[in-house]
Amino acid sequence: MIRFENVTKTFVMDGKRKTVMQDVSMTFPSGCSVGLLGRNGAGKSTLLKMIAGTEPVTSGKISSTGSISWPVGFAGSFHPELSGAQNCRFIGRIYGVDTDELIAFVEDFAGIGVHFHLPLKTYSSGMKSRLAFGTSMGIAFDTYLVDEITAVGDAAFRSRSDALFKQRMRDAGSVVVSHSMGQIRQLCDAVVILEDGHLTFHDDVDRGIREHEQNMKRMG
Repeated sequence: MIRFENVTKTFVMDGKRKTVMQDVSMTFPSGCSVGLLGRNGAGKSTLLKMIAGTEPVTSGKISSTGSISWPVGFAGSFHPELSGAQNCRFIGRIYGVDTDELIAFVEDFAGIGVHFHLPLKTYSSGMKSRLAFGTSMGIAFDTYLVDEITAVGDAAFRSRSDALFKQRMRDAGSVVVSHSMGQIRQLCDAVVILEDGHLTFHDDVDRGIREHEQNMKRMG
């Protein structure tokens, strides 16, 4: 469960105020996969960061039950001087999981061979993405945050990634940001639309997508 209580989030840039959320109160149910939709610049990524606790609210409160992931596939917190294995061990310690099990899982899943034990700064972007996705999926969270995940690698790896993510979703919830309505339909049980600083919850995914598309047409 993720609960927003009178949440407001504003930024001041170049003397101008931008409001991402305005006095929002809403609850995302436990174990529910929620698609977060909104136009470009509406603040979807900022909302995910607020849920993760890495971006403070301006006022109000966001509370949650259970563990929440960092955005799936995000490699920005990995240290470039550490190897893939060392990064996994560091992250495993932070989240209190068995580090040897996490390393073994990620090494097998990412499939980057000897590079797993070389510094991250030597990785290609595809290797980093494989490592980041594998590490995200190697820890069992109650809620996964997904910000525009794109599968990398060959067809076999993309198929394994898709199957693993669906497996995790059987026992967890998620908040998914995606421009692919097919992905939203495939992964989500409900849709939340962020528009003009307000959230609208739809337990009918298709109805939520239709409203989002109507908003996009009006903006266009």
